[in-house]
Order: sequence, then C-alpha cells, then structure tokens
Amino acid sequence: MSNQQQGNLKHGLSNRHIQLIALGGAIGTGLFLGISQSIKLAGPSVILGYAIAGFIAFMMMRQLGEMVVQEPVSGSFSHFAHKYWGSFAGFMSGWNYWVLNILVCMAELTAIGLYIQYWWPEIPTWASALAFFLLINGINLLHVKLFGEMEFWFSIVKILAILAMIGFGSYLLATGTAGPQAGISNLWALGGFFPFGVEGLIMAMAVIIFAFGGIELFGITAAEARDPDKTLPKAVNQIIYRILIFYIATLFILFALFPWNQMAEGGSPFVMVFASLDSHGVATMLNFVILTAAVSVYNGTSYCSSRMLLGLAQQGNAPKFLKQINKRGIPTNAVLVSAFVTVLCVVINYLFPQKAFALLMMLVVAAIVINWIVISWTHLKFRKAMQTQRQTTKFPSIAYPFSNYLCIVFMLGILVVMSLSPDMRIAVMMIPAWILCLMLAYAVKLRKLKNAQPSVALGTD
Repeated sequence: MSNQQQGNLKHGLSNRHIQLIALGGAIGTGLFLGISQSIKLAGPSVILGYAIAGFIAFMMMRQLGEMVVQEPVSGSFSHFAHKYWGSFAGFMSGWNYWVLNILVCMAELTAIGLYIQYWWPEIPTWASALAFFLLINGINLLHVKLFGEMEFWFSIVKILAILAMIGFGSYLLATGTAGPQAGISNLWALGGFFPFGVEGLIMAMAVIIFAFGGIELFGITAAEARDPDKTLPKAVNQIIYRILIFYIATLFILFALFPWNQMAEGGSPFVMVFASLDSHGVATMLNFVILTAAVSVYNGTSYCSSRMLLGLAQQGNAPKFLKQINKRGIPTNAVLVSAFVTVLCVVINYLFPQKAFALLMMLVVAAIVINWIVISWTHLKFRKAMQTQRQTTKFPSIAYPFSNYLCIVFMLGILVVMSLSPDMRIAVMMIPAWILCLMLAYAVKLRKLKNAQPSVALGTD
C-alpha cells in the first residue's frame, strides 16, 4: 500500500489521543456489564482470570505493535496478513475484523439501552440505541481530530471515575461504613476463591476475553498518528499495566464491598453494589460514567470499523467507492456503510430485548479469537520476512516466537471452552460457516478479476 493511497487521511491524532483511545477501547461494557456473566461462572477467581487474559493481550499487542511501528498503515493487521501471509489471509482478517467491530458496536449500543433503563425503565433499549447511533455517526462524519478529542475526554471521565470508585470503596472498607456484609474475607469466605473450582474460572475465560476486545484499536490509528515511531510504542507499553491495575483493583474493591453471590444479575454490578450500600448518589453517578464508557467504546469502534473498511478497499478487497476520502480526511462512504450495517442492532434489540447483549457478546468473542490468532500467526511470518531481508525492527515483540504460540494455543483453548457451554456453542458453530462465506466471497472476487483482465487488455490497445 503506497503512501499516496492514504495521503488524504489527516494526521490529527496526537500522543494523548492515541494513549487514551487505546486505553478507552478496552475499558467499557466488558468490565462494567459483562463482569456479571463471569462472576456467575467463577466467583472471585475472575480476578485471576483478568490477570491471565491481560497477560495474553499484552503479548499479542507487542506482536501487533512491532508490525505497526515498522509500517504505520491504514488497515493494520489486515495489511500485514495480506503482505506477509497471502491475499486471502488479508481478505479474511480484514473482513473478520470489520464484522467484529460491527458486532462490538451492536453490543455497546445494546448496553447503552440497558444503562438508560436504570433511570427510565419505560424506554425500550432499541430507542436509546437508535438515538446514540445517530449522534455518534454524525460526529464520525465531521473530523478525525473531533473524534480524537471526544474519545480523549470520554476516556478521561472513565479513568477518573474508576479511580474515584476505587478510592471511595477503599474509604468505605477502611472506615467500616460499608456495612456488615463488607470485608476482604468476601474473596474466600463464600465457597473459597474458586467457588466453582478451577473449571469455573476456565469456563469464565471466554466471557473475560470479551472485556479485552478492542485493545488492538491503537493499531488502526497508525495511519493518522503523529510521530508513530514514538506514540505507538508508548501506547503499547503503558496501556497494559494500566488496564490490569484498573481491572484487578476495581474488581478487588467490588468483591470486598459486597458478597459476590448476592450481586444482582441485572444491570451493572458496580451500580447495583453501591445502590445496595445505600449510596444511591454514587450509584447514579456510576451509571452515568458507565453509560459514558459504553458511548466511548462505541465511538472508538465506529471509527475503527470505517478505517478497516477503507484499508480493505485500498487493498482491493472491498468495493472501490469505499476508498473515497473527503476534504476533511473522513472516509465518508466507509463510515456510512459501517453505520448502515450497525443499525441492525436496533432491529435485534426490538426483536430480542432480553437476549440481545448475551448473543452479541458471544459472537464478538468468536470473532476476537479469529482476530488474535491471525495477528500472532501473521507476526510469525512478518518476523521471518524481516530475518530474510536482514532487517532489524524498531519495536521487537517479547519472547518471539514462544509468545506467538502461547497466544495461539490460548485462543484455541477459548474455542474449546465455548464449545462446552450450551449458551456459547452456537458462536463456535458459526465460525466454520463464517470462514466458508469468506472463502466464497474471495472466490467471487478472484473470478471478477479474472473476467476483467481481457477487457482491460482490450481497452489498452
């Protein structure tokens, strides 16, 4: 992919934008709403689960980071899969990641509807989803710097609120004002740290991975980043320990404040815990923050889906009209097509208001598994190419190639776990059908190219 092809994209994302986009992309519904699913499966041991998933995510990010810093391009790992693995790999990974982001957008919009119902239970989830759908897509059509600024402040709100919640929860515990049910002993007193055994933690890992989906968002920002040689490595190295601190410290406080087996199953456990402690003002504030978090992730994922679609078009793996970039540096058609597909979320919430989030979450996890495996495998081929060319990369990954194989085995294990659960099995069963669809689409693309060659030759005579 040449620089000329992506020259119309504006380098409007500064270091602070990249840092907060990367951080904000992984602090959202997976933590605030999805945690209730994993608590039911594993109890307090989910804290260990988040640490394990965070370590795997960090290994994968370093692999992606090495490639992105070496070649900061639009399309990210789809570009690398196309270049170092093969044209079908680029086609498959790009479209899978685009669909992944669309599913994340749908899940976040669904979560937004659930958070709105905390204040106004009479408002259906589809109505709230539609309202925020129109708002965010309108912003994404304006200017990349506006997107960066909005995502920066959304993430600031999330981070400050999480820190405040950790501080407030610590104060309640230290002063003994959290009530008789509070105490650090909650982490082991109710059936132990592994109330459902190690098997419970293993089964929860599939849900936990959902929380880390979007962590690779920083790679998509590469083509619009200022000074990517400095900003992207910082984003990789600083993001993971911050996420682990936020996740692990937050969950520790959450479990200490309230018995995990009494947490309400509906809505966000964070809000429900503080409401149960008669801290209704704090619960209301937390619900606003959690709503902001969902809007933030939806905002970032909408951006990501349009840039991946642009990258696919520049590779020749998507229709040419998606390459159009307006004077403000926005790939307008890519934004609109992504938005058009995302609006199906409104229909899903209308038809299945009670099951929409759980269904979308499992589909997202299946797509994340494919995506992370592609990144690790592509990185193996990237490093071999660099060694063949005797090039030294600017930002080497950690423990190559062991970390690659570790990530791949871990993600394959997630598929095994999902296949053992009746609620998750459908997502695993859909993976072969999805890959077959991509193979058929790729075959159609090749046939069109083959049929177009004689006419092109005729036109040049």
